Amino acid sequence: MVHESTSRLADRAQWAHHELTSALAGRPLVDFDRHTTGGRVAYAASVPVAAARPALSLGCYSPWQPAAPAEAIAAEHGTGERPGGERKHTWWAAIADQAAARIESFGRPPVIAGWYAVPYLHALAGPGGAVAGLPVNVRSQIEDKSAIGRILRSAQVPTRMIIGARTYRDRLPSLTDMRNQIGSRRLVVQSAHSAGGRGTVFVNDPSDMHEAAALPGPWRVSAFVEGWSSNTTVLSLPDGHGGVRVYVDRPSHKAIGVEAVGIGPAKSAGNDWSQPWPTTGVADVIEAATRIGQWAWREHRLTGLWGIDTIWTPAGPVINEINARKQGTTEVSGVNQQLSGFPPLAVAHLTAMLHHPVTWLPSPEHFNTATITATAGGVPAPYYLKIRARQALTLPDDFPGSGIYRLTGSRLTWDGPGAHPADADSDTGRVLIANAPQAGTTCPPGAELATAEGITTGAASPFAGPADLSPHGRTLLAAIDSLTNHPEGTNR
Repeated sequence: MVHESTSRLADRAQWAHHELTSALAGRPLVDFDRHTTGGRVAYAASVPVAAARPALSLGCYSPWQPAAPAEAIAAEHGTGERPGGERKHTWWAAIADQAAARIESFGRPPVIAGWYAVPYLHALAGPGGAVAGLPVNVRSQIEDKSAIGRILRSAQVPTRMIIGARTYRDRLPSLTDMRNQIGSRRLVVQSAHSAGGRGTVFVNDPSDMHEAAALPGPWRVSAFVEGWSSNTTVLSLPDGHGGVRVYVDRPSHKAIGVEAVGIGPAKSAGNDWSQPWPTTGVADVIEAATRIGQWAWREHRLTGLWGIDTIWTPAGPVINEINARKQGTTEVSGVNQQLSGFPPLAVAHLTAMLHHPVTWLPSPEHFNTATITATAGGVPAPYYLKIRARQALTLPDDFPGSGIYRLTGSRLTWDGPGAHPADADSDTGRVLIANAPQAGTTCPPGAELATAEGITTGAASPFAGPADLSPHGRTLLAAIDSLTNHPEGTNR
């Protein structure tokens, strides 16, 4: 792994391990996530935080070595099929009874790490157990898209970073009326509560209105903003004196709606942190995130990981979402912290969720200044590219599975086991294929086939534009299609 100082990272990782161990207080760590390898960037790194490796992971997809937790229960094991579409969110019913029995067999109350502290996780944790996740009511209020303008103004975010929008509560007006009221021909219609691009419809002409009207209200309607989408991971920690410390990771370049990899409109095809941003814009994002974090602390006592989504225009970044939770970017974004000499912020999140102080991070001013420096570019940074099945397929029996591969021309060859993006220097042709199904698994259209991950100084970025693959990304996609026996060029 490339990083600022191996010894400094090792010292901090050991420090973080001791604090998380104290927070767990002898309770087994159980991770609840569709990917049964959640947290792998922390525990499968060359300088790991050992306490972050779960005793048990509950999820949908099969784990792989060396990313595997101590034990996993995965819905995919029992069915031999990786679900597609919205079925990927229904895996819990298939393993709930088995999971409850296994947790009871520990003989100790667990700590269950989830995205949200939902009631069924509290029931699973049982007496004496704990759920490490953001409260559902806090998430609901902060993520309310129909209220984002009010939230940003309450947090005193500069007006130039707020997208003009209107909220409709009873019904959507006609397209003509909305265009006149918003002042734009292209519109974005969003349900108040949605995630992962679900609940967002781009309205370009009258034919899109049926889909928009089918979304549950209330609705936020805004002008379509041209530019690069971006995700920024943020961590809020109590400062011990009644206030909050806000740590801001570097903003990504996020490609949206890349049809070639099976990703639909408004949905993310992955993120790349290697491409530079103007430092003035990054400073604006850090200042806005700090103000939002302070507002969320005052109003809701928000602690832990959250994030903001931005769109970068020629005039600078504007904020289009606040996400009060871990996100799909959380895993790989943790590599940014390791490359700067710190354990992933996700470890601090878990420790803080258990009401234990986190003391291994520096001041936010120190951390956030380093973020601005890193975004100038030219230094190694992580990326990931999502790839979905575009037609039904069954992984060949000789498919090696997740691990490190070498890309030579348009061919991928197995290079060895691996679980961490920084083990794959993509500028030299290596790539981590992560989260892939095991050989023989059937994947219907829309199933998540894999993520391609690595680090790059920019040459191996998979994206060339806000919705486009780079030449390298297209080559990588063709090689993965060939590797998984997906007929090249089908459904492109």
